[in-house]
Amino acid sequence: MKTKLCILFGGRSSEHEVSLVSAYGVLTNVDRELFETVPIGITKEGVWYLFSGDTEKIKSGEWADDSENLKRVALDPAPGGSNLLVTEKDGTISRVDVDVVFPVLHGANGEDGTVQGALEVAGIPFVGADHTSSGVCMDKTFTKCIVGGTCGVRQARAVILTKRKYLVDPSGAADLVRALGYPVFVKPARAGSSVGVTKVRREEDLEAALEKAFSEDDKILVEEFIDGREIEVAVMETEDVVTSSEAGEIDPGFDFYDYDTKYQNDTASYYIPARLKPEVAEKVKATARKIFLALDCRTLSRVDFFVTKDDEIVFNEINTIPGFTPISMYPKLFINSGMTYTEIITALVSSALKKGV
Repeated sequence: MKTKLCILFGGRSSEHEVSLVSAYGVLTNVDRELFETVPIGITKEGVWYLFSGDTEKIKSGEWADDSENLKRVALDPAPGGSNLLVTEKDGTISRVDVDVVFPVLHGANGEDGTVQGALEVAGIPFVGADHTSSGVCMDKTFTKCIVGGTCGVRQARAVILTKRKYLVDPSGAADLVRALGYPVFVKPARAGSSVGVTKVRREEDLEAALEKAFSEDDKILVEEFIDGREIEVAVMETEDVVTSSEAGEIDPGFDFYDYDTKYQNDTASYYIPARLKPEVAEKVKATARKIFLALDCRTLSRVDFFVTKDDEIVFNEINTIPGFTPISMYPKLFINSGMTYTEIITALVSSALKKGV
């Protein structure tokens, strides 16, 4: 009997469109001999639908307008029964069981522990970190505290600002940031895909960057600029063994690896393995595993670093639901290690099933 695999996609997030492309990648590469897929899309308004239409419409974003192939669906939080409630076209309610969920959701309301908590209450295994670790890893300020306290890894110096404090004393932010020295990076504390991130070279441009970041989150991080190569490592947990991929390197071909460079422009270059000394590359891989374990992650994560010209390793951030688009580094890195895209998905889902809830 095939395992019923629910693919959750979309979501109430500024990264909604990225999630659609990631979900398309998973759905078109999943092993159909092993898994029966149950695609569930979440609209930008937060409505959940069971989608039975053409997978191509997920990639294009047209799925939400395909009313003939949409049925409202809700999660039944009571463990032990059929875990999805589906509203049929005639208004009756049917029940559907799924064995495991792959939440291919990026950003708020999907990667931050909210969906993970609901799945835990319902007793459904899922790919990725639990609700606590998801929330901690999503919030870059909390991540910094844990990594700084347990891993002994250098991180960029930072200033944490909250919207309520900033509104009371806007000029105070400039005083705090000035101590870091320019340029600085201004970023939302709880967002991904470089959404809302600005590189600020002079104090006159700080206010606009803060406003942009505060439009995404009411807590933001201002970090010192680290001059180094952008390095990423994919981490996978299977059979209680944590494995890291080769280190990959991203040369954005632009000022920094922002949202447009990641998903819209074609300026970035990728190097797998990264252009690092062998001993530095091994240290980066070991550090990625160390951070994964320190943050109590599960199944998968992508850990991002800078490596300076002096070969110093600087931790940047961790992503507990990395992208699965055609250009995403997580699948690229493990494919380079000899796995196929399909084998990556199978390994992740199998690990989630083994872990349980």
